[in-house]
Amino acid sequence: MGAPGRQYAGRVSRKVLILGAGFAGLELSTMLSEELGDEVEVTVIDRGNGFSFGYSKLDMLFRAASLDSVQIPYSNFTKSGVTLVREEITAIDPETRTVTTDAGTHTADVLVIALGADYDLDATPGLAEYGHEFYSFAGAEAAAGPIGEFNSGKAVIAVCGAPFKCPPAPSECALMLSDELTRRGVRDECEITLTMPLPSPVPPSPETSAALKAEFAERGIEFFGDKRPERVEPGRIIYRDGTELPFDLLLGVPKHRAPDVVIASGMTEDGYVTVDSATLKSKYENVYAVGDVATAGVPKAGVFSEGAAKVVARELIAEARGEEPPAPYDGKGSCYIEFGEDRIARVDIDFLSGPERTGVFNAPSLELRDQKNQFGSSRESRWFGL
Repeated sequence: MGAPGRQYAGRVSRKVLILGAGFAGLELSTMLSEELGDEVEVTVIDRGNGFSFGYSKLDMLFRAASLDSVQIPYSNFTKSGVTLVREEITAIDPETRTVTTDAGTHTADVLVIALGADYDLDATPGLAEYGHEFYSFAGAEAAAGPIGEFNSGKAVIAVCGAPFKCPPAPSECALMLSDELTRRGVRDECEITLTMPLPSPVPPSPETSAALKAEFAERGIEFFGDKRPERVEPGRIIYRDGTELPFDLLLGVPKHRAPDVVIASGMTEDGYVTVDSATLKSKYENVYAVGDVATAGVPKAGVFSEGAAKVVARELIAEARGEEPPAPYDGKGSCYIEFGEDRIARVDIDFLSGPERTGVFNAPSLELRDQKNQFGSSRESRWFGL
């Protein structure tokens, strides 16, 4: 239940309500706590038990990791002036900045939607019945079994719609599946095909796409771009252009959209909340949307959600201190890419600061694995004190 604003030096602290405790929600609330302290009252709402990095799903698929082993409990998140509550959000009123949950009602001076994107399996009929989605943590946990049992035949990794979270992840899945089958000595008995609705694996970086395609060719992995599935039937996937692919194992990336509760609020257009890319402001007063739930002109990936949250945090800090607004969101971020054989590549992307989108490729190496590990450990330390 939302609590009355606390009194500090004869005034009421500003109330900020953040929906979602992923990359964006954790970074935004941490910055507000560090910079404003008692000048702001922050409440974060999330229905989950804890935070996990998205790339942990690959560890669950191919490295026998469990959900418990990759999850950091929200009970470890303690920041001055911040309350994180585990509640199910049932309604959002952006006009009044009122949020209803299964535990009560919260109101705020500033509302930030950071609930991420959900998966619409029904948008691709048959995917849930005949395939295995691996983009949710529950899906990755369930798909690990069929992957472990796959020893011969045709494996298809199919992305069902765009945009989708972490664009390199389907390519990573294909390469790591090849590694897994090689370790088991059955790679020659298996075929792997990756299909995407995008023309190339990582369109903003032709160099990255070329490197992935070269790796696919070396591993005998087929790649087909500009392929959007229409439906899935037993043992075959049918695409909108009329082509079909047979499969013995189907790993699917479902079409994405904003969560149902966000769509029901009336905030979305074409499945997502529309925002000003420079400020992350929605069309509603004092309502922001950051991360995968929003259309900000950047990829749907944790590092970009975090970058957007920093812009919102700086805006709120500047308002509280009577300072000039911060620089606009630059849409910059680095994504680490598993190339198999324990090698990691990195692509440095700039979506908004220049006249064109750019992506600089850093070739795969064992050294970049240390950088990826540092990426994770630094955020574990910053947000959870680990």
